[in-house]
Amino acid sequence: MFIIMFSLIGCDSTTFRANFADIEDGILYESKELSDIPQSKDALRIVNYNIKYGGARLTFFWECEGTRYNMTEEEVTGNLDNIVAFINDVDPDILILQEVDRRTLRSAYIDQTQYILDRTALNYASYASQQRADYLPSDGFGPIDFGNATLSRWPVSESTRIALPLVDEYPGYYQYFYLKRHILRSKIDLPWNDDFYVVNTHLEAFSNDGTKKQQIDMFHEELGSLSADGSDWVAGGDLNSLPKGSEQLAGFPDDCPGLFEPDDYSGEEDWLDELFTDFNSAMDLDDYQTDNSKWFSYTGKQELGWTRTLDYMFTNGQWQDGLQNNYVMQSVEQGGYETLSLSDHAPVHVILEVQ
Repeated sequence: MFIIMFSLIGCDSTTFRANFADIEDGILYESKELSDIPQSKDALRIVNYNIKYGGARLTFFWECEGTRYNMTEEEVTGNLDNIVAFINDVDPDILILQEVDRRTLRSAYIDQTQYILDRTALNYASYASQQRADYLPSDGFGPIDFGNATLSRWPVSESTRIALPLVDEYPGYYQYFYLKRHILRSKIDLPWNDDFYVVNTHLEAFSNDGTKKQQIDMFHEELGSLSADGSDWVAGGDLNSLPKGSEQLAGFPDDCPGLFEPDDYSGEEDWLDELFTDFNSAMDLDDYQTDNSKWFSYTGKQELGWTRTLDYMFTNGQWQDGLQNNYVMQSVEQGGYETLSLSDHAPVHVILEVQ
């Protein structure tokens, strides 16, 4: 069986097409009907959001007690319409998304990037796959293509997918079909700034071999390289790691001991330090250490509320009015919206000074 599998992998271009080059172009999108494109702005409102494939609070088979593999078209469009309503209300200039389905049986083959573009004031987008296969040989799966997308009012002139290291502890056949983590770098043509980038990533959640740390370091290196080139940038993503000063590193109430290996961030306490030291974080670490819960952005169980911080934004520019416009949109009380029902992640909101 393994000989057959490796033979298929060797002929990737004509079989599953699950591999990627180290660096390749992302996929560019345009809304069916363009909205007005601002020629000037005092500041940029930017939101980072992991939307869980438009799955809202459905529990999939890899979640605690989950049984679902695929959604109906009505479920997908209903969940996406709720996210679209949220986006239209917040009205961001740039939207950084993770876990976006493109050509996937799981979400009724709806191209979620195009769906959102066509129903919001955002006009252009860049997309790169995190997992792609013409057919995924696993129960309940067929074709799959999901990844990260960056949406903008202004045109995206460059879209680059930068591959991150694969989990080395996994065997080759598993690596082939497993998630291909990456950095999505998008150049946005702002009328007042011709050298502005948005960097989007979703890093490894499960590895015991140092892969997650390698990916964090490559993310840091990419941001540093842009700064060294004199470019302006904002970056967002689901980093699957906790900040320094986290009061809880393991034993989370939304884990499922006995079903899945529980999350344990012990030993990772300083992995994000260089990002916080070298760039301007949307999160004030002192504020986080005073009250971790204000910055929680993930929960595996809706009824428990938000349990930990996984989602971040950074820039080499300046946040407007210090950090007072930067927050996790957890609820009506914090952020103005009840977001627990929309995804297993909460959106991170910032306002960036215009350069």
